[in-house]
Amino acid sequence: MERQNRTHILEFILLGLSEEAELQPLLFGLFLSMYLVTFTGNLLIILAIIKDSHLHTPMYFFLSNLSFADICFTSTTVPKMLLNIQMQNRFITYEHCITQMYFFMVFVALDTLILTVMAYDRFVAICHPLHYTVVMNPRFCGLLLLASWLLTMLNALLHALMVSQLSFCTELKIAHFFCELNQVIQLACSDTFLIDLVMYCATGLLGVVPLTGILFSYMKIVSSIMKISSVAGKYKAFSTCGSHLSVVSLFYGTGLGVYLSSAAIENSRATAIASVMYTVATPMLNPFIYSLRNKDIKLALGKLFG
Repeated sequence: MERQNRTHILEFILLGLSEEAELQPLLFGLFLSMYLVTFTGNLLIILAIIKDSHLHTPMYFFLSNLSFADICFTSTTVPKMLLNIQMQNRFITYEHCITQMYFFMVFVALDTLILTVMAYDRFVAICHPLHYTVVMNPRFCGLLLLASWLLTMLNALLHALMVSQLSFCTELKIAHFFCELNQVIQLACSDTFLIDLVMYCATGLLGVVPLTGILFSYMKIVSSIMKISSVAGKYKAFSTCGSHLSVVSLFYGTGLGVYLSSAAIENSRATAIASVMYTVATPMLNPFIYSLRNKDIKLALGKLFG
């Protein structure tokens, strides 16, 4: 196959979710609606937490940052997809593709780390309530968030730099609606062993390890709750974790489902359609989960509109 030097690559072709012309207006309307709901819902959560002083606690500090990450997460992919549909142009420049890939990796990994930190916050609150204010002090919370940002940015930068060193073949069609790392690597003509190794290690570090931490935290939380004698006390303890546990289940359930299915089937288009669940649907549903199940957020939203 003809090789092409990376410095001569001008653009990739994003095939999107469907190439049928009659479906494009439907896809545009659907994804525009989902993006606006995601942006508005998460922005309202952030504004409600900022405005209500009662919500200036570690749990809601991390929730506001999760909402910010979700806004950025969807903003890295959906606007470009909408622009391509509207302009009837499937091309994305090489530089834009690398940039999109970088920011996507930053915010998807940031989501996992913030969810892990939120699980740790609930663990301290329920298992060590007397030490909660001492352990989860503002300085420590800030350091946890800073460490999450630095780790995700360095990971994404490493992958982006390694991809930029690859040589690509003349066939530059990506069967996805954004520049997904694995899809781009598959188009390379040069050896990808090292970047594949780094990608699997990063998946373990930023995917499996946080999930293990979340599961361990909830094992301890459930164990502590079962020791509470009163039913009301158990319900109150469980209610503080319900929203977070729902978001974790939705995020990891859809994400793992996509990647397990992609390993089992060869149809890249089917994988792209399935990935909509964790890249677009999950960030859209998070504000509803937290606002519908959380009285404090409901009150804060009421004050915001009041």
